[in-house]
Amino acid sequence: MTSQTRALLQIHFCVFLWGFTAILGKAITLPALPLVWWRMLLVTAALMLIRKFWIGLRKLSWRVIAIYLGIGIIVAIHWLSFYGSIKLSNASVAATCMALTPLFVAFIEPLFVGRRFDIRELFFSVAVIPGVALVVGGTPAQMRFGLAVGVLSAFLAAVFGALNKRFVEHGAPLSVTGLEMAAGVVSLSLIAPVLPGTTTMFALPNRHDAILLVLLAVGCTLVPFALSLVALRQLSAFTTALALNMEPVYAILLAIAFFGEQRQLMPVFYAGVAIVIAVVFSHGFLERRKKGTGTQKAHERPTRNEC
Repeated sequence: MTSQTRALLQIHFCVFLWGFTAILGKAITLPALPLVWWRMLLVTAALMLIRKFWIGLRKLSWRVIAIYLGIGIIVAIHWLSFYGSIKLSNASVAATCMALTPLFVAFIEPLFVGRRFDIRELFFSVAVIPGVALVVGGTPAQMRFGLAVGVLSAFLAAVFGALNKRFVEHGAPLSVTGLEMAAGVVSLSLIAPVLPGTTTMFALPNRHDAILLVLLAVGCTLVPFALSLVALRQLSAFTTALALNMEPVYAILLAIAFFGEQRQLMPVFYAGVAIVIAVVFSHGFLERRKKGTGTQKAHERPTRNEC
């Protein structure tokens, strides 16, 4: 198994785990802000108990630490808007909005990483738009604001994904994860007092929410977040973002199973999701064909000694 194949399997495993985040976010009774705050706090606390976090942290320069802290603030706002979208609409709508992430990444990653724009990435990004348009058409009017917040969440996911791609080589995954989660905790703690309805943010959650928060923090955050940083060393931010389009598929299936959300959405919503899935799989198929053709040409190309 090649390192890139292993990275693809890792990122798809992460996406499967992330599919549960929308479900847990819907099941947890806390508002979006305290939900994200507890999620990031639990991950930070867990990582501080791991020796590798501190070993990796000592190897980082102050400049790199500041960069990861800045990315962590973006991650916090992304999660805040994602769970805000869930609370304002439902899990299926919020997760499907994440399908717009590759569209944003196709424009953002070349600027951040310093590479040329890839016409194929732009094509596949645009191909997702009809599916998203059907999703919007199949969403009830009272959920449209939640959908707009979900689009903002997708944009922020593209920004921090491209930034992580640029700086992922500078730090160990556990240390990077810890710094970004800690930055999120601090930034949310600072803005909470000025936001309405957050007076109970620092109160202990009830038993039901506490159990789900631990599952969310460990199973859907700590493990996949660190593992995705490892995979990102071998994959582009666009390939990673396109794989993330499978997250709404898992989330929608789980939402139907747990919450019966199919009764809240119109058939065209699922037609849009089907288009998104088709784009994901067609991109993967064409990428494999391209790499296979490139390998074959490399074998057929004469070496210097044969010239």
